[in-house]
Amino acid sequence: METMFDTLLQLPLFQGLCHEDFTSILDKVKLHFIKHKAGETIIKSGNPCTQLCFLLKGEISIVTNAKENIYTVIEQIEAPYLIEPQSLFGMNTNYASSYVAHTEVHTVCISKAFVLSDLFRYDIFRLNYMNIVSNRAQNLYSRLWDEPTLDLKSKIIRFFLSHCEKPQGEKTFKVKMDDLARCLDDTRLNISKTLNELQDNGLIELHRKEILIPDAQKLL
Repeated sequence: METMFDTLLQLPLFQGLCHEDFTSILDKVKLHFIKHKAGETIIKSGNPCTQLCFLLKGEISIVTNAKENIYTVIEQIEAPYLIEPQSLFGMNTNYASSYVAHTEVHTVCISKAFVLSDLFRYDIFRLNYMNIVSNRAQNLYSRLWDEPTLDLKSKIIRFFLSHCEKPQGEKTFKVKMDDLARCLDDTRLNISKTLNELQDNGLIELHRKEILIPDAQKLL
């Protein structure tokens, strides 16, 4: 049976650490293990990021609002997952999104103070952290240089995928058709027609002011 020790070692920031180093870390750090009920808000957008928070078990919803709440993106993420490591440092150290328990979930948090005073002393941990943040920055940068899309269907798909943390799993876009048309610089009629084509192909489901993508991977 897998222990909590084994689960923690599977987390991306700790992969590669030997058991001796990891045991030493656990002896020093105060870990905050929390169980959250489905529907409970784990982290709220705009709150200061003062710790590293790991999703150990279950599934969460990442809720991100565009400026002026023109649209909202909700995506489901399964454990193991590290929540916004990029928000721990930099000019803006507040969470960009809210995180809500989709199922019962287990999390563990480590304070920023301990990360700076102890964890960064381990080469493996520093490399893992830098790789995670660097990969995210590189992925976002590469999106800016993607080839321009020519047809509306490709523009819509690109809009969906560019606003997702991961190009897999279920995504929900809460947006009015008029607002989506303005974002894509096209007519409401053309947007509606293309979305219905995507729905006919089983790629999305259209609801009132909501677009459900059962599996974003199928849009690629």
